[in-house]
Amino acid sequence: MDTNQAVARVLKSEGVEWVACFPSNNLIEAVAKEGIRPIMFRQERGALMAADGFSRLSNRKAFGVVITQGGPGSENSMGGLAQAFGDNVPMLYLPGGPALAQHDVRPNFSPVRTYQTVSTYGEVIWKPEMTASVMRRAFHKLRNGRPGPVIVEIPADVSTQEVPESSFNYLPPKRLIQAPSPSDVKEAVQILLGAKKPVIWSGMGTLLGEASEELKALAELTGVPVYCTMPGKSGFDERDPLALGSGSGATSLQARRWIQESDVMLALGSSLTRTSYGQPIPDGKTMIHNTESLEDINKDYNVAVGLPGDVKATIAMLIDEVKAQAGENGRQTNVADEIAAVKQEWLSEWTELLNSDETPINTYRVIGELERGLDKANSVVTHDAGAPRDTIMPFYTATVPHSYVGWGKTTHLGYGIPLMIGAKLADPGKFCLNLMGDGAFGMSGLDIETSVRAGAPITTVVLNNGDMATYPGGYPVAREAFNMTGMTGDYAKLAEAMGAVGIVVTEPNEVGPALQRAQQLNAEGRTVLLDIHSNMESRRSRFD
Repeated sequence: MDTNQAVARVLKSEGVEWVACFPSNNLIEAVAKEGIRPIMFRQERGALMAADGFSRLSNRKAFGVVITQGGPGSENSMGGLAQAFGDNVPMLYLPGGPALAQHDVRPNFSPVRTYQTVSTYGEVIWKPEMTASVMRRAFHKLRNGRPGPVIVEIPADVSTQEVPESSFNYLPPKRLIQAPSPSDVKEAVQILLGAKKPVIWSGMGTLLGEASEELKALAELTGVPVYCTMPGKSGFDERDPLALGSGSGATSLQARRWIQESDVMLALGSSLTRTSYGQPIPDGKTMIHNTESLEDINKDYNVAVGLPGDVKATIAMLIDEVKAQAGENGRQTNVADEIAAVKQEWLSEWTELLNSDETPINTYRVIGELERGLDKANSVVTHDAGAPRDTIMPFYTATVPHSYVGWGKTTHLGYGIPLMIGAKLADPGKFCLNLMGDGAFGMSGLDIETSVRAGAPITTVVLNNGDMATYPGGYPVAREAFNMTGMTGDYAKLAEAMGAVGIVVTEPNEVGPALQRAQQLNAEGRTVLLDIHSNMESRRSRFD
């Protein structure tokens, strides 16, 4: 067998069932011969974004895999890698590379060399006998330590060279669970129980670590409310009395108050990265930080107690220590009543918008219909960059893990369509919906056809307002004199032309029935696009 065949056999032994790809690489044929399904996307970026969605829902038990051509194929992959790297999403990227004799000769492009800043690990298979070892290290990195994109570059000539049987001894690496020291856990609990107004900050690690039940138990035992970051949204049931909700730059009033006013913050499964796409944490708090990535502790904040290790194992240790210090029943508080009162105050200011009858249709009316009309436990919802993200994030109630996919430490327009294709492939029984603007549709709209062709029916909601709603007050001269941000399109017809069902919605009372129709059509195997003629809503739940 040659190197491509050996890589394909490794993927098969790892349980890989499908790979995203574009446009040409002989490795695609090799994986197909192993019974692994290749799905061709309309561009490299979309392939990577779908792998991202698949990985997010798979909790480090399975991984999205992407194969692209070398040269321009790998050059065009930057966006998908950067987003996954920013959000700490594990995926395997297998690009072609230049032949060995030309590898370091300009202008030949080496993905591993070039993408060091947007990957957690990368190797080149310099010789065919390296194949098993390189792939073993790659899957070890996918399962352990900081999650993120892993790149294995296969030079063009090495890909066809024979792999010695004696060198091909592949054993799939296991996930290795690490836990913090008992003394640090004891100190963390002492600080937490002694706090006047503590808060739990839950990141995406809670989802990948399948620690939602443990988080709920810890919150109830200590009476400490929980805020979920954007990537961590759905890690804690937002119907829970101790839920503060989640946020991007926009969030709920209750979340904002506890983040700002708390004296102690317990961060679980989070990198605690400062980002303009998340909520700011004021200086001066006592910080307790759990993360699988040791290098994240003390990176952006002064940390009083670091708890490096698996989030599920860490929370279990915290629960045992709370019981040891405070008794089996833990600590009782009235914080749930406080949260309910603040939440009611906040929602009273937004209820009218969430039920608005104005036309063009108000963006918040669309979100209100999503909130009221979806079976959340059997749905996966995501936003796109810009206005859709900041309008839906505070108001859509996430329930079970992965009922919402939050993304965005960097914000690549158009991520939602391929992301939901990957989510649908990870969990085919779920209704998968992405909310995007007309600007975002232009970045990935052709992958509606991929959804149809792949038999992965999703629903795309396009807020069709003919403009870039993220910037309603920006660029006044460019807008007035040159209509710089204006754009038009009949997106329902475009969807129909790609084999999907396009539905135009122009009246507020049509939104709910259209969503119900979309759910029915998806269940029948049809991809759907809702072309909703919406307004230029500029209001956000921000507290700057």
